[in-house]
Amino acid sequence: MKDLIIFGNGQVAELVYYMFNHDSDYRPVAFTVDEEYIKEEQLLGLPVIPFHNIVETLSPENHDMFVAISFTNVNKLRAQKVSVCKKKGYKLATYVSSKATTFPDLTVGKNCLILEDNTIQPFVTIADNVFLWSGNHIGHHTSIENHCFIASHVVISGSVHVGSHTFIGVNATLRDNIKIGKDNVIGAGCVILKDTDDENVFVASPAKLANIPSSRLKRI
Repeated sequence: MKDLIIFGNGQVAELVYYMFNHDSDYRPVAFTVDEEYIKEEQLLGLPVIPFHNIVETLSPENHDMFVAISFTNVNKLRAQKVSVCKKKGYKLATYVSSKATTFPDLTVGKNCLILEDNTIQPFVTIADNVFLWSGNHIGHHTSIENHCFIASHVVISGSVHVGSHTFIGVNATLRDNIKIGKDNVIGAGCVILKDTDDENVFVASPAKLANIPSSRLKRI
């Protein structure tokens, strides 16, 4: 098993620790963050090491790294830390859940997180630093560029191109044969039916609150 350092000390880092520890060929041995963000010296029984000391403490020759940061600043913070880790000489790990449905031709980049119940059809390409939370459908011949975050239960139909640094919220749906621009934010429940430009933001209509309480409903 290869030793793994996890960059981060929040809930995403804890989840990443669990997944790698129970469902991979990696053995997490430490967490690391910038020193000003260290809350405790240990997390889940492992040391939390200041990032500026990480190379001297746990060398890149013997350890890989995973950057466990969510979609802060439309994924740009995670992208920045991935770049810094690479410059320090660390190889970046990728996690693909054993409970995801994939096919032999799947291409996945570095520092990717693909959680359980994702269905990824043939001819799909996923670039570096892409997070797929649980339960998504990624249709055939789709490509996802670097530094994207796709939340749970998203449907991406066939032959879709997703631009870099894009965030797609829960239960969003993208029709087939469209191109999503870079730095898009597609909110929960949105339905995207045509190409988008860079830096587009989409917000779905929220549910409407009825003017009666549930205790007065006669048919339910």
